[in-house]
Amino acid sequence: MNFSAIASGVLDMLWPRRCPLCSNESDRPGRHVCSACVDRVPFMPVTGVCSVCSTPVEGASGFFTCTECSARSTKPCFDRAVSAVRYEGDIKRLVHAYKMGAQVYLRDDFAEWMHAAASARLDMAAVDFVLSVPMTLYHRIDRGFDQTAYLAEAVAKAASRKRLRGAVARTGRPKRQSGLGESERRENVKGSFAVLRPGFVRGRTLLVVDDVMTTGSTLSECARALKEAGAAKVFALTLARTVK
Repeated sequence: MNFSAIASGVLDMLWPRRCPLCSNESDRPGRHVCSACVDRVPFMPVTGVCSVCSTPVEGASGFFTCTECSARSTKPCFDRAVSAVRYEGDIKRLVHAYKMGAQVYLRDDFAEWMHAAASARLDMAAVDFVLSVPMTLYHRIDRGFDQTAYLAEAVAKAASRKRLRGAVARTGRPKRQSGLGESERRENVKGSFAVLRPGFVRGRTLLVVDDVMTTGSTLSECARALKEAGAAKVFALTLARTVK
């Protein structure tokens, strides 16, 4: 008997969930975003995207490798990155409410979308551990919680994968990535991750979770540290993706 599901159902009857986008009562058990609003979510395409970074190209079909991922100087260190939705419109508002407003109730909706995207594009059965891109202590104190760790926990549960905690840490305090160009972002995060538990990542296939992917610099640098510690493969999964 799933007592968690029963408790959730009882709470939904007593205090119906309201959709954060339209304010109507949600018709999706255990979720806040209603079906009508989910139909308008700008989900990332499954095909017609780069096989490495998942950048979509209008009118393209199948899979290809984009120019940035083909070039040695800009090739990311992760083996593949997958994002659930485009970072635009109402999605920006939802992500901001989650990250900056601590609206943690949105996590289950987000994790559902992320798990669906990962299942469509990645071999989740091959993943040994799910881990999150670590936050700086400053950002954790400023926001009051680790939003990325929350997502990683929910994705790991949805995918029936093991969650690996404390494997990677931030070193130093890089500037915020927002406002920086692509090359500046890569330089800003260079050497900013350290693997604290190399024995757990050596020879493993890892899924690294983050909230938003812009250029992929942060995820690539995290993957670099994990691979230098012996990880066999590193996949990246984000909730949202900035698309030019």
